[in-house]
Amino acid sequence: MQPKLNVERHRSVKSRLKIVDRHGPCSTLPSVEKLSLEQILSTDQSRVDAIHRQTSAVSGKDKTSGPLTTSQITAQYGGSYGVGNYIVSVGIGTPSKTLTLVFDTGSDITWVQCEPCQKHCYMQQDPIFDPSQSSTFANVSCNSTQCTDISFGCSGSSCLYGVKYGDGSFTVGYYAEDTLTLTPDVIQNFRFGCGQNNSGTFGEIAGLLGLSPSSESFVSQTSEKYQRVFAYCLPALSSSTGYLNFGSSSNMPNTNRTPIPQHSDPPYYYITMTGLTVADQPLQITSTVFSNAGMIIDSGTVITRLPPDAYQALRSAFGQHMTQYKMAPSTTLLDTCYDFTGYDNVTIPSVSVQFLNNVSLDLDPNGIFYVFDISQVCLAFAGNTDPRDLGIYGNVQQRTFNVIYDVPNGEIGFSPEAC
Repeated sequence: MQPKLNVERHRSVKSRLKIVDRHGPCSTLPSVEKLSLEQILSTDQSRVDAIHRQTSAVSGKDKTSGPLTTSQITAQYGGSYGVGNYIVSVGIGTPSKTLTLVFDTGSDITWVQCEPCQKHCYMQQDPIFDPSQSSTFANVSCNSTQCTDISFGCSGSSCLYGVKYGDGSFTVGYYAEDTLTLTPDVIQNFRFGCGQNNSGTFGEIAGLLGLSPSSESFVSQTSEKYQRVFAYCLPALSSSTGYLNFGSSSNMPNTNRTPIPQHSDPPYYYITMTGLTVADQPLQITSTVFSNAGMIIDSGTVITRLPPDAYQALRSAFGQHMTQYKMAPSTTLLDTCYDFTGYDNVTIPSVSVQFLNNVSLDLDPNGIFYVFDISQVCLAFAGNTDPRDLGIYGNVQQRTFNVIYDVPNGEIGFSPEAC
């Protein structure tokens, strides 16, 4: 049994996608071997490395309106992608076939595995989508604007797509359109990848729902319906559920909003971190430490990545309040770990993160620690090796907050204790 974590503080019309843990008791997927901490963090680092390569290339860094409709679906934690991502169930085709997808704010193309698998399809729990059984399925024409925009190539008159992820996983197939169902909402002619050659660390999930700001993402394709507004709450525990909302109802009381900086890199949502606080004491970090690198918020990255100087300050201040506990061995990624064996209660210092517009978020204990075992409980932050590398606000620190992406108003908002 894990000890209770006590944070020491010095200051007093919807269709919902449910979020549950891929391996937890609320999951409808079969029991499979759970990914180890090292496997999850290794894949997480591969994703971060890919983001750094992409954003470095873009920045030139040399390193050597329609009706106000709402929809809400249940979301759950899922280790199936290999990085501790979160999953939702949607319907595709006519008649609708239910498929379980990872949702990712850092990906543009939505895709599912499709029959026939010409070369390779990995094992998935849901039946593989068969487009021949859908009366509304159609391939996107090679001559269409949508195909030209994504520039994936063609096979005859049909558009092709291909996506390769940072850990070497990939999906290749036809770019198509069909009916997408978020009960009770039905979205006609939704464009997605129909993958017939797919391989990698996808576990048994049917595909991915892309929520980036790019032109072909779900957010952009449904802009008239949902006004490019969505939100989610990621559950803190594997036995809990969260949600993924679309539309104006995503707003909640007590929402603190910070601007999305204008940037030329469309696959990501940027955010401006301004500081960190431990036990209500602001850390002495110069503002340029955050501004030089920049930061994105990403549902698909597990562990928050900080500029080296910011992470060193956080680790040092946090450690000063934890001297009564035995240190534990570090992992490949996490280097500040503790052994809580024998403790029924553990008191830890509060940790808060600050963003532009005086937004300050008090993290839940499950947003401070990443628990591998009672004997190895690690601070859930990591430092980038290069101060110029992009910072990433990961999903561990987003747990239990309603995180709203209000693209038209250029804002990201946070409401505490939402799930």
